[in-house]
Amino acid sequence: QVQLVESGGGLVQAGGSLRLSCAASERAFGRHVMGYFRQAPGKEREFVASISWSTSTTYYADAVKGRFTISRDNAERTVYLQMNSLKPEDTAVYYCAASRVPGRDHKNYNYWGQGTQVTVSS
Repeated sequence: QVQLVESGGGLVQAGGSLRLSCAASERAFGRHVMGYFRQAPGKEREFVASISWSTSTTYYADAVKGRFTISRDNAERTVYLQMNSLKPEDTAVYYCAASRVPGRDHKNYNYWGQGTQVTVSS
């Protein structure tokens, strides 16, 4: 069973930065694509970023491109999402997720973290 534990959310002013962390519990995690999704109240869950484990290929949603960076530390089995120049519209619960296939569809992701709240004040 793959377990994902998230940390790093919080309250920040617009223009500020936060870094989210997602620690994986299983060595077999090396075969998974890791992604971050977010869900704001009343909205559907949306793709934010993903990274392959073997080649570190990254993908970003247009809304965060140039502001967010996803990275991973294989030795620590941890994925990071560095969020800079935060905007009030980035406010959401952010989820870390794992999938055996690449993609932006949350339905392809089999394992999910508990979510962490990110609130950006104006």
